[in-house]
Amino acid sequence: MSAESNFSNAQFLTVAEVAELMRVSKMTVYRLVHSGEMPAVRFGRSFRVPESAVEQYVKGAVVEGQTDTA
Repeated sequence: MSAESNFSNAQFLTVAEVAELMRVSKMTVYRLVHSGEMPAVRFGRSFRVPESAVEQYVKGAVVEGQTDTA
């Protein structure tokens, strides 16, 4: 699969849009991008995050069946 076909239907979100979707601060999203936990594309001075990357990150962050009974 070529890189061109990977991005032909890609939907990109701004850092602010990702932060709003995840209900976190923009700084949290920037940290995820800079640490490599969330892939992003840089356009000039701004980042765009593929919508699929946000979905994958959230799916990977789901915690099931854990409770803290201290």
